[in-house]
Amino acid sequence: MSHTDDHEGTRRDFLYYATAGAGAVATGAAVWPLVHQMNPSADVRAASVLRVDVSGIEPGSQLRVLFLGKPVFIRRRTEDEIAQARSVELSELPDPMSRNANEPGTDAADENRSLDEAGEWLVMTGVCTHLGCIPLDNAGDFGGWFCPCHGSHYDLSGRIRRGPAPENLPVPAAEFVDETTILLG
Repeated sequence: MSHTDDHEGTRRDFLYYATAGAGAVATGAAVWPLVHQMNPSADVRAASVLRVDVSGIEPGSQLRVLFLGKPVFIRRRTEDEIAQARSVELSELPDPMSRNANEPGTDAADENRSLDEAGEWLVMTGVCTHLGCIPLDNAGDFGGWFCPCHGSHYDLSGRIRRGPAPENLPVPAAEFVDETTILLG
C-alpha cells in the first residue's frame, strides 16, 4: 500500500462525513419550520391561563368565570361551611378521590379539594360529572350544588353525595399569585 492510497482514504472519509453533516443540517433546517408550526399560536397560549380577581367575593358567596369553554365556580366559604365540609366521613362519599389537578391521587377529604390550607377558597369546574349539565349553587340536600337535570347533589366541597353523577366536581389547576388573584391553568 502506498502513501497515496492512505491519503485518498482519509480524503474520501472526510468528504463522506462532510457531505453527511451538510445533509443533516439541511434536513434539520427544512424540518424545523414544519415542526414549529405545530406549536400553539399566541392567542391559544393566552387563552390557556386566566387571572381572576377575587377581592370582591364575600364569605359565603361565589363567582362564576368561563375558562377553556367551561364554567368554573370560585367560592369563598364561611367558617361554618368549612367546618361542615370537613366533618364528613370519607366512608360516606360515593367517590373517594379528590379529583384535584393540584394534588392528583389524593383522597376526597376537604383539605385535598380546597385551594388554601384554611379551606376558605374552593375552585371547581362547574360541570356535572353525569351528563355535563351546570349545577345550581346553594342548592341540594347538602348545601352545595344541585344538578336539576338528573338529581345529582354535591356538598360544600363539591363532592358527589347522591344521584347519578359518578365523580366529584373536578378541581382545575389553580393557584394564588397574590392575595387577591387566582391563576387558572
